[in-house]
Amino acid sequence: MSPRFALWAGLTFALAVLISCIPTHSFQLSVLTFIILSVVLSTALVVGHVILYPTVFTPFKHIAMPPNRTIWNGHFAEFAKGPGGLTLRRWMLDVPNNGLLRFYLAGNTERIMALSPKAISEVLVSKFDDYQKYAPVKDTLEKKLGQGLLIAEGDFHKHQRKVFKPAFSFRHIKGLYQIFWNKGIEMTKAMEKDFETSQKNPKAIRIADLAQRTTLDIIGLAGMGYDFNSILNPTSRLSMKCRKIFPPLSAFTLFVQYFSALISPRLFTRLPIKHNRDVQEGVRYFRDFCERLLHDKQRIEKKQTRHRDILSVAMESGEFTNRELVDQIMTFLAAGHETTSTAFQFVVYVLCKHPEIQTRLREEVRSSLPPNSLDSSTPISASLIDSLPYLHAVCNETLRFYPPAPMILREAARDTVLLDTFIPKGTSIVIAPAATNHDPELWGPDAGIFNPERWMGPGNANSGGATNNYAFLTFFHGPRSCIGASFAQAELACLVAAMVERFEMELLNPGKELKMTHGLLGMPEDGVVVKLKIVERW
Repeated sequence: MSPRFALWAGLTFALAVLISCIPTHSFQLSVLTFIILSVVLSTALVVGHVILYPTVFTPFKHIAMPPNRTIWNGHFAEFAKGPGGLTLRRWMLDVPNNGLLRFYLAGNTERIMALSPKAISEVLVSKFDDYQKYAPVKDTLEKKLGQGLLIAEGDFHKHQRKVFKPAFSFRHIKGLYQIFWNKGIEMTKAMEKDFETSQKNPKAIRIADLAQRTTLDIIGLAGMGYDFNSILNPTSRLSMKCRKIFPPLSAFTLFVQYFSALISPRLFTRLPIKHNRDVQEGVRYFRDFCERLLHDKQRIEKKQTRHRDILSVAMESGEFTNRELVDQIMTFLAAGHETTSTAFQFVVYVLCKHPEIQTRLREEVRSSLPPNSLDSSTPISASLIDSLPYLHAVCNETLRFYPPAPMILREAARDTVLLDTFIPKGTSIVIAPAATNHDPELWGPDAGIFNPERWMGPGNANSGGATNNYAFLTFFHGPRSCIGASFAQAELACLVAAMVERFEMELLNPGKELKMTHGLLGMPEDGVVVKLKIVERW
């Protein structure tokens, strides 16, 4: 419950009780008085919180705000028209601001968006201890994944991150490229088979399905030392249950989620709605699966250890109970495959939209890879994949243009200051990669154009020519930046190289507008449906 809502609710109840205790001639009259006063004061509460606060009581009246705020639901209708990240991008471009922007969602719940590099750096780096995960989001993630690295705060998070650091070291990731590549080849062969046997007219496949199964297999092998063989099993129960854990949100569910946060950050996950029942079903299966995986891993580890995967590192540390290990497994399996599969879908989409980029990328890949790399056990080295500049330019530009997590929410853990503005404890802060990654002040006048060339110039391979380190927020920054960023980028590069080498790709409906889902991740709504043409071996 927000501090101001709790205060007004408490005052409402206290006044109702106090006034109803005034002596009356009958018990019935006393009860009636209490009911009437409760209704009157509750109405006053709603008026004060929803109607008066944004215009009279907010301490942020000096911060710019988008137009067309409604009296009951703020900017929610506009926010819900498309994925929130796209709306925030439009506001960033259209509303003059001094680095901060305020807007209002269901029930006129207030949000402050950090836009300037200085504001972002304060939230993510210099004052990161002043901000924690937004309570409703934290509760949702904790219900789904337990208390793993993604949820931990403060010293607990710092300690966990230190434990897992060896599993994400530069040297260790370089040793995983062969796994990434082999699974990429397995994926293309499965796509070839699916496309040839498709009963659709015209023939087409949905990229999301195989992408999710592929990245699940990769995090299983590279992270846990287990091959789930999801690619070869289209009806993989693990894959299907994983999708239930992070389903896209309808506009109605999104409204309920934001509105329930007014009352309690834990209310939404306890509502008896279909969304929550589906999530709970997925979580039950997923946790049971991870418990069995841990048991098998502990039995095998006593005999031999093949490589230092994520789970092995956690077990060797001796820092976690079995339940905590299961939480970590759930966290890395879920977060480690959904984000990369989403990014891969977007790469396929942009290659279809820009056939000239697709052709150039295929030429680079084919001119660099061994001719028999797809048909034999020829080793693929990290240095070979890393030597393909256009491949990395395309992947980086896609990650910039379509960040899988379009926005993140933080909450002030204590009274603090942001860009010289006082921020009371409990204030919700938004950082939007989907907006900042498109800021013309940071990326130049062509920020809204998909252009891999920006990553090709001298000294631009890691910056894309941006003028500030905080211009590229896809993996965030600071102590809570994505620990698996290098892992995800290497995995994505291998999958894209395997895909573009084998197929010419074309969208089934090239004129159809790209729509994205609401939720923690912004995925292509249709899963990217494409027609494939097999490119002959060279």
